[in-house]
Amino acid sequence: QVQLEESGGGLVQAGDSLRLSCAISGRTLSVVTMGWFRQAPGKEREIVAAINWQTYSTYYADSVKGQFTIARNNAKNMVYLQMNSLKPEDTAVYYCAASSRVGLPPTQSPYNYWGQGTQVTVSS
Repeated sequence: QVQLEESGGGLVQAGDSLRLSCAISGRTLSVVTMGWFRQAPGKEREIVAAINWQTYSTYYADSVKGQFTIARNNAKNMVYLQMNSLKPEDTAVYYCAASSRVGLPPTQSPYNYWGQGTQVTVSS
């Protein structure tokens, strides 16, 4: 089993930055890809970014390219999502997810483990 715990969400104004953190514990050797997803009210959960745990390869949704950055610290078993120039449409619950699949899967189903989510609210 892999346990994930997000932190760093909050209420910010448009244009502000936030850094989300995800602490990974348990069977971390089984983790190949880490992803950040988000779900806005009334919308489906969508991928934001993903990173390969070993190769540093990354994937970003078109909507956040150049705005968000995913990073990981293997020694601390942490994954981060740096979010800059936040907009009201970035308001959502953000989830950290872990997958044993390679190839930076951009959909939910390959991700076996999920955190509880952290709320990000961006006011205009």
